[in-house]
Amino acid sequence: MNNIKIAKNEVRYHGAVWDIAEALSNFRLAALLGWQDVAQRYRRSRVGAFWLTINMGVLIGALGLVFGTIFNSPMNEFLPFICVGLIFWGYYTQIVSEGCAGFISNSEIILQLDIPFFTYILRVWYRNSVILLHNLVIFPIVLLIFWKSIGVSALLVIPGFALVTLNMTWIALILAILCTRYRDLIQIVQNIMQVMLYVTPIMWMPNHLPQSASRGMLDFNPFFHLISVVRNPLLGEAVTATNWAAAIGIAVIGWTIALLLLNKYRARIAYWL
Repeated sequence: MNNIKIAKNEVRYHGAVWDIAEALSNFRLAALLGWQDVAQRYRRSRVGAFWLTINMGVLIGALGLVFGTIFNSPMNEFLPFICVGLIFWGYYTQIVSEGCAGFISNSEIILQLDIPFFTYILRVWYRNSVILLHNLVIFPIVLLIFWKSIGVSALLVIPGFALVTLNMTWIALILAILCTRYRDLIQIVQNIMQVMLYVTPIMWMPNHLPQSASRGMLDFNPFFHLISVVRNPLLGEAVTATNWAAAIGIAVIGWTIALLLLNKYRARIAYWL
């Protein structure tokens, strides 16, 4: 009976809130693992992670010219727009994709060490944030090409990115739990993200929508709001109250679900691996 009581206390103590708090208090571990992932991927490369920046720059230039011509948009407006959009969309896509395998790819560590599960989500977030910083180097270059500047309003990208981080981490956490149990979900999620690329204003601007199109295509698209809170400040455009409210509301609802799932299934994740 004593053993049973101890086990119950341990399960209660090692709940979702404890897991996340412990992972955040030991953030250096997640940062070290994430940095090691980036360094190991480009160990013998002279250019290193900037290969991703070069690839992203080529993609932005090519798609900017093609879609800018198709939509007959001024390049000094369209190229910065698609530049920021593609950089952050690549960031979102990678976190979602790698979040699906967040626990699966760390199965050996999980089965041997008692490390908070949220540490592996922070690992995914950190390494992709490092790559994001590399890719953001392209944006000032694009601004210089067109002699454009950014104002003080660009500082709003800081709270915007904080909201993005809150949302992307709960998305990665939920997907890591569900995809560990149901492996086929990984392919489904990847297909959904491909579709979302075309229905989210990344390669086209909101003003390209025909008047007959419903505004709900944007308002009910969560990724539109998550892109807007970081893209609009960098482009000198206002972030609407709807964008802020949607990003905050999605974070609150998402984290509520994530905590419930982690609290309920935390003890089963190792068995699913």
